[in-house]
Amino acid sequence: MTTIAALDTERLEALSATFSGSLLRSGETGYDEARQLHNGLIDKRPTLIARCRGTADVVDAVALALEAGLQISVRGGGHNVAGRAATDGGLMIDLAEMKGMYVDPRARTIRAQAGVTWAEFNRETAFHGLAVTGGQVSTTGIAGFTLGGGLGWLMGAYGLAADNVLAVELVTANGDVLDVTADSNPDLFWALRGGGGNFGIATSFEFQLHPLTQIVGGLIAYPIDAAADVLHFYRDFTQTASDELTVHSVLAHAPDGSGVKIAALALCHAGTMEAAEAEIAPIRAFGSPVMEMLGPMPYPAVNAMLDANYPRGALNYWKSSFISELSDSFIDEAVTRFASTPSTMNAILIEHYHGAVTRVGQTDTAVPHRSEGYNLLLPSIWIDPADTDANVAWTRETYDAFRPSFAEGRWLNYLGDDEKDDAVRAAYGPNYERLARIKREYDPDNVFHLNQNIEPT
Repeated sequence: MTTIAALDTERLEALSATFSGSLLRSGETGYDEARQLHNGLIDKRPTLIARCRGTADVVDAVALALEAGLQISVRGGGHNVAGRAATDGGLMIDLAEMKGMYVDPRARTIRAQAGVTWAEFNRETAFHGLAVTGGQVSTTGIAGFTLGGGLGWLMGAYGLAADNVLAVELVTANGDVLDVTADSNPDLFWALRGGGGNFGIATSFEFQLHPLTQIVGGLIAYPIDAAADVLHFYRDFTQTASDELTVHSVLAHAPDGSGVKIAALALCHAGTMEAAEAEIAPIRAFGSPVMEMLGPMPYPAVNAMLDANYPRGALNYWKSSFISELSDSFIDEAVTRFASTPSTMNAILIEHYHGAVTRVGQTDTAVPHRSEGYNLLLPSIWIDPADTDANVAWTRETYDAFRPSFAEGRWLNYLGDDEKDDAVRAAYGPNYERLARIKREYDPDNVFHLNQNIEPT
């Protein structure tokens, strides 16, 4: 493979003279910081990192990579667990410094660049009393999250992040800059709402926003001995949950660092205060909690309440699948498996999938997962590299133990770096073939392949 060293020196110097951002090579100030991703298990060394400040920088970086024969990786927030935002020996196009945002409070829209995180996004929109479905962790970047579908606390009320996209500015493999909308490029617009980074580099997004100033949310935790009862209660309670209420259940460890295991319910109610208090009253009345932190709060607060559980630089290995039901056998298995978890940062998380997100047709966007149900996530996290083998083994074994409960489909943004092609097809479901045809139209040479890749057909 050609390297930057073999690239015409004048070409690189000419780009450096006009590049708004910075071009970093190994050993240069800022290189090591720029190459690091949220998942500390990923340790890759690009030949060059192009820290872009605008769309023109992205276009020039793509051209440079193609000229030098370097594979391209694209980093937005750098939060994806699979670590495909980095490349060994290639060119990382880093969008982290692209932070521009503009809210139109009358139209209830925002245009945000691809380096924005949900914490930054929420701060800007909350100032105007507006919001949209964002990450369940506020340090997540908006770009990869949205391109992969984007499930979060508000999905029952407002759908996925991708369901609220109005336009995407996209740099294609041949250097075109497209303003992609339902009118301008209907097929491509369809594909970008859930099809990942397969079709180009998204440099900005326009979202439809919704009025939201305050939610009722937080966390209520029970002793681990009550875990089975909590999960049974959760199963029954979520059968009648309103669109405005999203509740996840989790087997985790106490947030005080003690390592004490707990069973908890984390929730967000986006309706009126009166409706919220009435609907969550059965949760308050259930069992004997050891901790309750439920009440009115700004939406950005609930979006950030789990941030401490996912520290930057910690080692991560995740597995995830949709499940058909919270059967008694599934609940028993969850309690049994969590008892042996080797890290006090590991969890078994169950996300309720309902409401507005399920009232979109299976083929209306690239996201096919439109049936009410639950998604299982095993986010395994640890600090000491010596614990890697034990945590990876526990996660895989636990995942395999749950297989009898699996339903069709995988959530794209939760796929790890060791998944096989059938996992990608399961994530796209019946939309895969259409996505492959669109991939062939816009990226026939598969330039953008460091992602949950769709091969052009």
